[in-house]
Amino acid sequence: MKHPTPAAEDYLKTIYAHTEWQPNPITPSVLAARLGVAPSSVTEMVKKLAAGGLIEHVPYGPLTLSRTGFLRATAVVRRHRLIETWLVREMGYDWHEVHDEAEVLEHSISDRLLAAIDDRLGHPSADPHGDPIPAEDGSLTRPDAILLAEAAPGHVGAVVRISDRDPDILRDLAVHRVGPGIRLTVLEPGVVRLPGGGICRLSSAAARSIWLTS
Repeated sequence: MKHPTPAAEDYLKTIYAHTEWQPNPITPSVLAARLGVAPSSVTEMVKKLAAGGLIEHVPYGPLTLSRTGFLRATAVVRRHRLIETWLVREMGYDWHEVHDEAEVLEHSISDRLLAAIDDRLGHPSADPHGDPIPAEDGSLTRPDAILLAEAAPGHVGAVVRISDRDPDILRDLAVHRVGPGIRLTVLEPGVVRLPGGGICRLSSAAARSIWLTS
């Protein structure tokens, strides 16, 4: 598979993203749920990706990226996160609005335009949600972090990353001015003290969407 289709790139990106902040590889059933497709569709695509040398897979086992697949996945992730950053900084989008737009644009803009966007933004290292932007060679720096839901009471840390999977959570956190770089004090599970001293009670889903410095 010399030139993966947009659908194949979405698979590679999803496989990569699953293990970016936790170590367990993704299974075909979880991949199907994440992409919103039938298990049979995943089976067919997995065969194609494996035949193209992009993933390593044994029947009924988890999926892992080959080196070639990793480089292709990080190239797509780089495009996605640069586009998200550009939409927020230059085009007036809010951070909860950019994911779906980037999903479309990441497959269509040219390498020349992507390079121009990167230059225009000053070569950012992270997107608006705190996710690191891979370099062109696939390398990136991911800080040590702990999930807020797993942080012990008394833990103090800066927000490193917030998952962009649920726009409603992003919208609610923006109201409380919770974003990357903000220091939070964990008082009890799901309850944090904000920099100004206010108390914020988070839903369990929100607490599992925020990573703090460890």
